[in-house]
Amino acid sequence: MELIETGKIVSTHGVAGEVRAEAWADSLEALLAFDVFYFEDGQPLAVERSRVHRGAVNIKLAGIDSIDEAMRLIGRVIYVDRASLHLPEGTYLVRDLLGMSAVDADTGEVYGRISQVQSTGANDVYHIETPDGRLLMAPAIPDVVISIELQKKLMKIRPLKGLFDA
Repeated sequence: MELIETGKIVSTHGVAGEVRAEAWADSLEALLAFDVFYFEDGQPLAVERSRVHRGAVNIKLAGIDSIDEAMRLIGRVIYVDRASLHLPEGTYLVRDLLGMSAVDADTGEVYGRISQVQSTGANDVYHIETPDGRLLMAPAIPDVVISIELQKKLMKIRPLKGLFDA
């Protein structure tokens, strides 16, 4: 089982053991899809119910039935099993892209490694650190990103004219 960090318990809600979690995902609603979370030691946490409420996700975990029990969980990171993620085709986890080699789709020239994924609203932007320490930025659009090969840790790109000119 590969655990993926998905959020953090930040407070309690009410007196019946409900916790509030910040989501480390594209949306708060993403956490609602899971019926089990895990702590870093692999301990499963069955979800009785969850809902988005005031900028966080309120979660009722099985076996946590009082505010005192819930308070002991504050600050804990929650995880999901990677196998439970059902990512649509062409959707990737940032963690899988970081460190990936970025190469020219036509020539095979190595531009560098993906060092950061920046969300801009319209589309993500991949920060590529070159071997000589320069920073290149490539928009995550189909005209530029030709293919991503997770197993090979390889991203083939075709930069728009002038995109990487210094």
